[in-house]
Amino acid sequence: MLRSVQCAESSEHCTDRSSSVIFFDSERWQARLDELRAAHGVPGAALAVLAGGTVHELAAGVLHRGTGVAARPGSVFLAGSLAKVYTATLVMQLADEGRLDLDAPVVSALPEFATPEPRATEAVTVRRLLSHTGGLTNDFTYDSGRGDDCLARYVAALREVPLDCPPGSALSYGSSGYVVLGRLVEVLTGLTWDRALRERLLDPLGLEHTMTLPEQAPRFRVAMGHIGADPAPVWDAMPRSAGPYGRIIVSAGDVARFARMHLDGGVAPGGARVLSERAVAAMRARHADSPDPWSMSADGWGLGWTLHDWDGVPGFGHDGSAVTQHAYLRVVPHAGVAVVLLANGGRFARLYADLCGELLAELAGVRLPPPFAPPAVPPEADMSALDGVYRRAGVVITVGGGRIRYEFVDGMEGLSPPLEAGLVPVSGNVFAASGGPFREDHVPVVFGALPDGTPCVYVSMRCAPKAE
Repeated sequence: MLRSVQCAESSEHCTDRSSSVIFFDSERWQARLDELRAAHGVPGAALAVLAGGTVHELAAGVLHRGTGVAARPGSVFLAGSLAKVYTATLVMQLADEGRLDLDAPVVSALPEFATPEPRATEAVTVRRLLSHTGGLTNDFTYDSGRGDDCLARYVAALREVPLDCPPGSALSYGSSGYVVLGRLVEVLTGLTWDRALRERLLDPLGLEHTMTLPEQAPRFRVAMGHIGADPAPVWDAMPRSAGPYGRIIVSAGDVARFARMHLDGGVAPGGARVLSERAVAAMRARHADSPDPWSMSADGWGLGWTLHDWDGVPGFGHDGSAVTQHAYLRVVPHAGVAVVLLANGGRFARLYADLCGELLAELAGVRLPPPFAPPAVPPEADMSALDGVYRRAGVVITVGGGRIRYEFVDGMEGLSPPLEAGLVPVSGNVFAASGGPFREDHVPVVFGALPDGTPCVYVSMRCAPKAE
């Protein structure tokens, strides 16, 4: 239950979005978190809700089924790609300071950057990297060591990796571009990405339960990922170079506090300005439409943020995943509401749909779309024209006979066995990968074409042009 009262101008809970304080019924939502976590087989979860200017933190279950350590508010989880919006915020700080032109070629500020195609290199801008329209690939996981030069070494190795598609031709969700952005931060600040994040963002916001290096995490209760009922064989398998795109270790409350800064126009709780209002607005402005509005429930992209349209109600956020741990952030600006959910396994997507759906409906009048799935009676579809082999760096996708085979190759070979599934028509050029490894959750497969007419397929928002 929520109720509101007028708040004095001096109250720390007042914001420019509302003249009332919202009282959050923690006991009720704790009971609901407990119930849904158990129903969906999630070992442990942490929830943070920003409402009325106040961050409320809840937790349920265990961080590790082997040790039985309970999840508590302040427990930290691997949040995967949530790291991207932190890196994007650092980049926008540098743009604020006049040290970076978002529309200039990356190579003008980072001469060490290159792609195998010189003309394409000149077309990769900072803005395009931030909005995933730069053409750089996702599946280039390169262990460049633990040294402070790890991002520089990664960028050097990236020079030989083919682009997924021409810069500016499509939105293709990727991670390599964010390593380049992290290296750009290092060159312009003289700090490692980890240190720049700490000094320029985490410390000013008082985010003590946020870190980037594994050795910093054991100060807190740390979540372990789970595969089925068992703890995962490793806690974190990512190299240090993954930091700018995929390694941030956080509590749910700290993510909500980070979101609050963006809701408050770039101002920290104490009044210090972290980011200009102009930069905050630019990050939430639409820069690209998504061909796949289901994988992150986002129909577009800003500069770092996923953009959402919930029946006319705009919002932003991001998802993250790392070694079976998962993170969701959804922000509704008109209501001043942010919801953060962290989970360490189980049917996490269903927990998100149920719990966050209920919270956003009550707090912000938002109705989340239903989970992606084919209709009960799929439409007829002639798939023969779609058959063929599609390829991007590290991945080969073979479509034929109403089935899809997704295989890691080259430097990604051995990451997992090939994934095979049937393709069920949904509508037009949209199909659902069903069966095989996708027994419970359907994966969107979207066929399209690049501006030059080359057929392509999007799986998990990543573009793979047709090779044969």
